[in-house]
Amino acid sequence: MRILVTGAAGFIGSHTAERLAKLGHTVFGIDNFSVYYDIALKLKNTESIKKAGVTFIEGDLRVEHLKTLFPKNLDYIFHFAAHPGISATSSFDDYLSNNILATQRVMDAVETLENPPFIVNIATSSIYGLEATLTEDEAPLPASWYGVTKLAAEQLVLAYARREIVKGCSLRLYSVYGPRERPDKLYTRLIDCGLNNKPFPLFEGSEKHLRSFTYVQDIVDGIVSVIGKEKVTNGEIFNLGTEEENTTATGIEIVEKLLNTKIAVDKKPARPGDQSRTKANIDKARKLLNYNPNTSMEEGLQAQIKWFEGL
Repeated sequence: MRILVTGAAGFIGSHTAERLAKLGHTVFGIDNFSVYYDIALKLKNTESIKKAGVTFIEGDLRVEHLKTLFPKNLDYIFHFAAHPGISATSSFDDYLSNNILATQRVMDAVETLENPPFIVNIATSSIYGLEATLTEDEAPLPASWYGVTKLAAEQLVLAYARREIVKGCSLRLYSVYGPRERPDKLYTRLIDCGLNNKPFPLFEGSEKHLRSFTYVQDIVDGIVSVIGKEKVTNGEIFNLGTEEENTTATGIEIVEKLLNTKIAVDKKPARPGDQSRTKANIDKARKLLNYNPNTSMEEGLQAQIKWFEGL
């Protein structure tokens, strides 16, 4: 297959681009090196995917002429590019332009192609709202700008599929961690604090939050499993994550155990729109994609610590 991965310098996008290349596909990656977090980390990711055989293109989906920018004769687009997370320094326009408008431009460009590729939209459990425990058929209740705009992006892709302009699906990912995790995310911050004797910023009440913490390679297993299953996935939504739930406090304890240290906590006010619980219902993905995540948190966090120590 000839495959394009948008957001290929990011955390999950880079792992997916690498996996696809190792599976023998011809893979192209595109990223605009947003300053949302340290560009040096994204450059490291880019070097990794290039070594795996991915052809990298620097470009911004919001402003480039995409029909010219995109490689010819694509079979698939895995659309990761987005403005992520809940950030006090991000404006609504950041989420609007990166998540909705960029996705619309991708779909506009794809619509003009004689043989449009299959679109795999990468969505998030934040679409469900404060408690992400629902099936794909239940009504989402997003409570953050991120969740709202990612829901809109998902529905843009599925609207084109419903009208039979393109074929595609959407994957809602749950609490992904592992090597290359963003520095603003839980475990990279925890590991940094544990190794460098810094206080960990803990948002009020978040130690009790329940999460389906899912190792990145288990997530990638589900993402790439769409290939070859176009008939059963077209127009569909799939949850990808682990069914196992753990509190943030449990995650902190595991990192402390693996690092053999005690991490000091710096209490911060609660973040508006932060989810109190995520539990992935993966019955549909298990049935149709043969999806079965099985990495333990201790195994996954040990791999993430090893990665962080090598930075």
